[in-house]
Amino acid sequence: MTDAEPFLQYRPLLFSIAYRMLGTVADAEDAVQETYLRWRRTRDTTEEIRSPKAWLTTTLSRICLDQLGSARVKREQYIGPWLPEPMAGVAPDIAETAADSDSLSLAFLVLLESLSPKERAVFLLHDVFGYGFAEVGDIVGESETYCRQIAKRARAAMAERRPRYAADPARRDQLTTQFLRTITEGDMQGLIATLTDDVTVYSDGGGKTFAARKPVIGRDKVALFLTNIMRLAPKGTRLQIELINGQPGIVTFVDGAVYNVVTFDFDESGIRAIYIVVNPDKLGPVAARLSGDQPPAPTAI
Repeated sequence: MTDAEPFLQYRPLLFSIAYRMLGTVADAEDAVQETYLRWRRTRDTTEEIRSPKAWLTTTLSRICLDQLGSARVKREQYIGPWLPEPMAGVAPDIAETAADSDSLSLAFLVLLESLSPKERAVFLLHDVFGYGFAEVGDIVGESETYCRQIAKRARAAMAERRPRYAADPARRDQLTTQFLRTITEGDMQGLIATLTDDVTVYSDGGGKTFAARKPVIGRDKVALFLTNIMRLAPKGTRLQIELINGQPGIVTFVDGAVYNVVTFDFDESGIRAIYIVVNPDKLGPVAARLSGDQPPAPTAI
């Protein structure tokens, strides 16, 4: 076995954890790459590593925790709402290791933003990836008992913000199809029928393109906001349903180029949140996947 083989074996898991922790493909790849470099340096010293999986996961998680500390400051200075970076479909790196497919959705990733870095790490490692609390404690530098408390606190915070009754896959598909039809046809009443009373739109333009800098709240205001966007859309605009982070979403193309990505949070009564990613810096992974061009692998692999 070569020195790189254990890393290559667990790379899908590492990327899967990093993407959920950090919320962007680029940051996740950077964290995985740094983990690899540290792995190589450690192997070069002939240090014996009894459990490569534990060593790699621990190293990656600590790198992510460090990145989250600086990322929080940047996101506080971000222009408008900050949303995670979407991906078209479900990347194999993530699909192979996901313990809970719902944890891929942008709605779930947005909820993770409400947790502290350590809460996010403990919650993901235990509740999503199935690590025991003793292992999690070793990773984050806390006792097993305290990690149980952190997980309980994080779980409660997530449950408070998640819908009590989630829509099933068939209902999600139906609502997405109805949303697309009504918005393209300018059917205001039909659009309103897809939305919950307290539906909220979050637009992430990052100050680089037009986007609402504050959330738009309420069924009538949201419907008006969305229909106005469609009314002002340039000629050559086309919308199509795509799988985004494992759930149905909509990609807007202008003259064949990806212009924005729309994803949803559903409950049994309708669409309760709409996330619109317009920031061009965050559209690369979707554009690459839909064009058939895969993002390049890290140079060290």
